[in-house]
Amino acid sequence: MRWIAILACAAALAGSVPMSAQAQTALKVPPPGRSVSLLPSAFDGWVADGALKTVTDPAQADSENATALKEYGFQSAVEATYKRDGETLTLKAFEFPDVTGSYGAYSFYRGADWPKADVGSGAASDHNRVIFWRGTTFMDANFSAIHPESAAELRELANGLPEAHGNKALMPPILELLPKSNREDQTTHYVKVPDGIKLVPSKGVETLSPRYALGAAGYAGAGGVLPANLVGFDIDAEAVTASYSLTSGPATLTLIEYPTPQMAEAHAAQIRAYIRAGAKAQPPFPKALANSDQVSLEVRQTGPVVALVSGDATPDDSHRLIEMVHYSSDLTALPQPGISDVQRTSTLLFNIAMFVIVVGGAAMLLGFLLGGGRAFYRVLRGKPASSVFEAEFTRLNLKGKD
Repeated sequence: MRWIAILACAAALAGSVPMSAQAQTALKVPPPGRSVSLLPSAFDGWVADGALKTVTDPAQADSENATALKEYGFQSAVEATYKRDGETLTLKAFEFPDVTGSYGAYSFYRGADWPKADVGSGAASDHNRVIFWRGTTFMDANFSAIHPESAAELRELANGLPEAHGNKALMPPILELLPKSNREDQTTHYVKVPDGIKLVPSKGVETLSPRYALGAAGYAGAGGVLPANLVGFDIDAEAVTASYSLTSGPATLTLIEYPTPQMAEAHAAQIRAYIRAGAKAQPPFPKALANSDQVSLEVRQTGPVVALVSGDATPDDSHRLIEMVHYSSDLTALPQPGISDVQRTSTLLFNIAMFVIVVGGAAMLLGFLLGGGRAFYRVLRGKPASSVFEAEFTRLNLKGKD
């Protein structure tokens, strides 16, 4: 039993040895219930004018587009007004469960002719209004006056937003099916105008983000080519729309992905029949479809994806564009998140517990073997198994003389 006590003490001493700096850092876990705010109380000289307002109802965040926000998975929004040197800045941060929602909301709010800006993972501007997304957050910023350094201020704000990890960081796979050749590009630069400075678009190497929709409201609100009820959002379809500058004219490519190829085949037939109906189609053609060259309209299915090309390009150019769409069922590896402080702490505590269990078990096994062996040896000698039941005394063999 002495061995058991010795090993137990060793285990206790091991647990009391000072931890390394990395282990101590791992134990620095944020207090339970503490969350990171999407908006700071101050940044780059801007100071919040009053308390930050948080809402969980999309109607309170944007009553006009509440349905579209709900389709993208809206969770909450934080709004605040900032002041600096007599100027104001209104920020509204929308939180979504993953980048599919934040990117979708960004593509929904972005105007068709808005130039791009270098903020976050994607940004666009309209005079004094700048929208951008990063991680699971979509941000809407309105300046009372725009300055050349405004983009840098928003970049600082974007860098403080939480990042997305794992499958939450995956962009919609349907975006990868869009052909990159001849897709409309757009960059931005600053120019001086009579009332100050503003952003204007210019042709360049950066691609204007396609529009992504998860529901009828988001699709229709972003100028979808087809009637929303013909797409099939009620069976979990998702759609993406992108513009192309072909040799013979502009074209719009719409991709719709369905859960199964069978669903895609059925809807492809419905869309073809709708296109063939022309002026007799019910409901009537939306404006984007009505303004297209009717002989250039083409529908094609590839796997669970239905492609539709519209616009003013010639039939040959439109056909070449739609033939570039190819669905592949290759698996995509999920990006792995880094090891957090909580994970390091749990790993450390688990290793300590396993060490104590293993050492304690070894001590008990050793005690059983030593104690049991001694008892077995005594039994073989004809003695009791335990010395507790054996009366041991010193015997003096003294005999007197007769």
